[in-house]
Amino acid sequence: MKILIYSPSFYPNVGGIETIVATLATEFSQQGHLVKLVSLTPNRDAEQFTFEVIRQPKTRDLINLMRWCDVYFQGCISLKGIMPLLAIRKPYVASHHTWYRRANGSKSWQDYLKNLVSLFATNVSVSHAIASHLPVKSSVIPNSYRADTFKLIPEIKRDRELIFLGRLVSDKGVGLLLQALANLKEYGLYPKLTIIGKGAEENNLRRQARDLNILEQVNFVGVKTGRELVELLNAHQIMVVPSLWHEPFGIVALEGIACGCVVVGSEGGGLKDAIGQCGITFPNGNVSALTQRLAELLKDPSRLSLYRQDSEVHLSRHQQTEVAQAYLRVFEQAVG
Repeated sequence: MKILIYSPSFYPNVGGIETIVATLATEFSQQGHLVKLVSLTPNRDAEQFTFEVIRQPKTRDLINLMRWCDVYFQGCISLKGIMPLLAIRKPYVASHHTWYRRANGSKSWQDYLKNLVSLFATNVSVSHAIASHLPVKSSVIPNSYRADTFKLIPEIKRDRELIFLGRLVSDKGVGLLLQALANLKEYGLYPKLTIIGKGAEENNLRRQARDLNILEQVNFVGVKTGRELVELLNAHQIMVVPSLWHEPFGIVALEGIACGCVVVGSEGGGLKDAIGQCGITFPNGNVSALTQRLAELLKDPSRLSLYRQDSEVHLSRHQQTEVAQAYLRVFEQAVG
């Protein structure tokens, strides 16, 4: 199959959608398909991919690429990338990784137009929550995670309690987690919390920890990557993902599960799909419920093994090869 992928933002830009698209394109190529990726992002370095990357093509070049392909794929709808379909009709598949609405819940004309475009596409959603947000039927194919990086390291002693991994911004709910940590004193519990990440809210969070008199329980360790990050995750029992907004999915939960953490996360949106049976959820923004969930696990650590027992089966659905094959089945249906 000849697959043309349109990804306006791509390497060397680094982000969730860029990583997801690169992973899928690599898997498609490795599974024997011809893949070309179009991007508007310039790059002066030599390409190091198993597929061809065409940077900032002219209109006639893009039209020729449309003639070449069997299926046209976008990882999130790009309105600019829809234009070639007006000239050359080809089977069109769009995957949806976020909500088509503003942060306050309102919709712009771009959001309305993207919903309209989905009516003419074969659609894939990364979670059941995203699928229910669309005006059309959508196949649900979850995101994958880097199984070659995030894995169990048996020799590391898992002797630390709580860990957070993510950007230190208000939407991620770290302030909620700090309040829950302070509330746990009412249960006679004084767990330690490791916070991995950087962001605009870091100074405010440090101040909040001091005001709550829990500063000695909280360790801000900054950004960690690679082996150092994986070792830290392996040393902890519980990963907390306390997002205030409704996450479309939640790859960070998969990374924690793969490293042996039980996940406590917000139930709104698609995060619960990523957690599966490998953790528990609480209503977004509900500090009392978060405190209770953490207290239940910390007071009875034997429950942690119950959530870990399904991790292998759960993670098998998020392997890069499995996810790519699910996409390819959708492509074949669209072409057929």
